[in-house]
Amino acid sequence: MSSDELNRILYVEDEPDIQAVAKLALEQVGGFTLEVCSSGKEAMQKAEAFAPELILLDVMMPEMDGPTTLQNLREIASLKETPVVFMTAKVQPQEIEEYLEMGAVEVIAKPFDPMALSDQIRTIWSGV
Repeated sequence: MSSDELNRILYVEDEPDIQAVAKLALEQVGGFTLEVCSSGKEAMQKAEAFAPELILLDVMMPEMDGPTTLQNLREIASLKETPVVFMTAKVQPQEIEEYLEMGAVEVIAKPFDPMALSDQIRTIWSGV
């Protein structure tokens, strides 16, 4: 899978400021095609039709948090194997371990460096 170039990213983030910065970083700097969702519920509605190659998922969101969203997305057959990267400020070693055990391939710490975000994503992609 990693021989293919990453293009389509489903990005789920409830904080508008962070969403705007990451969107700019990934689309303008990284050249990725993004489907931005402001909630886990919205992600559930849009994910299958968008057919993302990677899912970038905020952990702390109201109503449906990142781990719950991940569980629900995994129930959609076409998304069972889609790599998921959590983005969170909660990056204690045991927290990261929990996210990886949930099925995430990597965890990106917030605040992130917008100029380095696309390269971070590509590095993660090359390892999946």
